[in-house]
Amino acid sequence: MKIKNTTYTIPQEKKAPGFIYKIKTFFETANAWGVFVMGSTFVLMLGAAYLVYILQNDFTQFNLERMTSTLGATFMITAGGLFLFKASFFLYTLYRYFRYKPITSVTDEELPTCTVIVPAYNEGKQVWDTLMSLAKSDFPKEKLQLLAIDDGSQDDTWHWIQEAKKELGDCLAIYKQPKNKGKRHALYRGFNEGTGEIFVTVDSDSVVDEDTLRNLVSPFITNEQCGAVAGNIRVLNNERALLPKMLDVSFVLSFEFVRSAESSLNSVLCTPGALAAYRSKAVFACLPDWINQTFMGQPSDIGEDRAMTNMILKQGYHVLFQRNAYAYTNVPEQYRGLYKMFIRWGRSNVRENIEMSKYVFKNFRKDSKVGARLLFISQSLKIIMSYPFLLFMLFFIVTHPLLFVSSTLFSILVLSTFPVIFYAKRYELSESFWAYSYSILYTFGLFWITPYAIATANRRGWLTRGLPEKK
Repeated sequence: MKIKNTTYTIPQEKKAPGFIYKIKTFFETANAWGVFVMGSTFVLMLGAAYLVYILQNDFTQFNLERMTSTLGATFMITAGGLFLFKASFFLYTLYRYFRYKPITSVTDEELPTCTVIVPAYNEGKQVWDTLMSLAKSDFPKEKLQLLAIDDGSQDDTWHWIQEAKKELGDCLAIYKQPKNKGKRHALYRGFNEGTGEIFVTVDSDSVVDEDTLRNLVSPFITNEQCGAVAGNIRVLNNERALLPKMLDVSFVLSFEFVRSAESSLNSVLCTPGALAAYRSKAVFACLPDWINQTFMGQPSDIGEDRAMTNMILKQGYHVLFQRNAYAYTNVPEQYRGLYKMFIRWGRSNVRENIEMSKYVFKNFRKDSKVGARLLFISQSLKIIMSYPFLLFMLFFIVTHPLLFVSSTLFSILVLSTFPVIFYAKRYELSESFWAYSYSILYTFGLFWITPYAIATANRRGWLTRGLPEKK
């Protein structure tokens, strides 16, 4: 069946030739506000570097003051130990990254049967774009089952799902929940309706490349121990606002660097809702626990992707990442939507780290478990130390505000250079500098997320699931 051309646009992946050309292209395409933000970022960090230089004696005195008290010395020793661990862990992650290689696609004959589930809630026309991109996949049609499930939307989502059904015919099966019950319940229905050997979940605000599905499911054929695979997520709406530009750089580091390293350890900690694949056998083994999962007596209605990953890891399966399986997803364009998304992710991380602690130091699988344990320890330390560092930050701001600002901005200049280099190497140099702006935003505007997520980990609610904003 011939598919009509869709209206979405895919971000460019290939690098434009030449350094000068890239810089020229950036200033031609970036709006004035973007140039101002990026320019201000460099002015702040370079100014901070100068302040660090002229305030060397003050920094020395500040460190000496801390070392003269038992509390200060304890803090310095603890901070030094944590720094050494994080530095060593970064080098280990870098080593594991270079060990990673994505699996190339297997042949059509080897590909397994696949059920793709698209849960949708108040997504409007975007769900049509999602379904069209999936239908255009270079995947044997006789092995592909496509399901769309409207989770009781209040807008015209169901209309667009029906329009997709008219276009795709028997290629697509559609279902409508009688009322909004949450993404987890929509996926649960899809798992029970699906017949494929592999389940693929795709968010209804995402689109995929033609070879995404075949690349995503190929590891299940080459690795019998593979229970789940994470896709490579890029930002779809990165041409519309500044926050998506920053998030795109962050996503590339999170997926193509961090998850590549995790995959080389067979222990990716989270398969993203935007694009993930699961062995049906592994799903059905934990499906009752997953749909009935609770936290502090309340039903879990968030973090369904991290929970499913956790339960599959617990069964002893490998969880991998496919860098060559791309999905492009919409992200918040305003600060309010951004922090709500991060709160939801933060609460899920707190909950699932608690669950992971119950099995990660046991004999949960036959082969090496060292990597999974190191990943768990690193993530747990980040959560546990969020309160001590928040208190120290507030103390530092009150007692030595100039030292705090200069040292923090200078640290961002140093530490964020790696994401800049990594993104420039993989994609566009001109876009890579948004890593600096994002680090400043996260440090000064989102530092409170993890402490708040810990304090409110028992709260329910998706936070960002409402009627879409009118453009």
